[in-house]
Amino acid sequence: MATVHFNILSILLLIVAFPYTEADYNIVPKTTEKKIEVVVESIVYCQSCEHLGTWSLNGAKPIPSAKASVTCNSHKGHVSYYKVFETDKNGYLYAPLEGFKMENYLLDHPLHSCYVKPIWSPLESCNLLSNLNYGLNGALLRFENKRLRGSKYEAVIYAAGPLAFRPSDCAQVHY
Repeated sequence: MATVHFNILSILLLIVAFPYTEADYNIVPKTTEKKIEVVVESIVYCQSCEHLGTWSLNGAKPIPSAKASVTCNSHKGHVSYYKVFETDKNGYLYAPLEGFKMENYLLDHPLHSCYVKPIWSPLESCNLLSNLNYGLNGALLRFENKRLRGSKYEAVIYAAGPLAFRPSDCAQVHY
């Protein structure tokens, strides 16, 4: 019985005399990983009747609550990301691509694999698609070295360029 008490007392003394340290167990402090988002931005307009068939935005007005889709294809040609986003009150589209994944960093990169298309306008007077910035097939993205940074967040922003709808009630334009 005395041996058992002696052993327990010895163990307690060892713990008190030689406390463990993080280095003894190779415990590395957990670092908080910074979340990096891919974001696409654009502005959706109603193109004026005077400039139908051109890429001019003279007289164009931004469309609040318009919808545009962002589609990304994998390097194998499959749709890997698709989501519809809505513009704000100024026609500005801010589209964070949450859940966007790249299997191949070079081939599935947003610059090569993603495009933006206008898909819906809330304005009955301006709801036909325009091909401004190749909006009918999808406006390609460009990198403009623009980033938003926070302590735990960073957004790499790609621009799709302006997109537009056109009025349906314009008199036929003669060229």
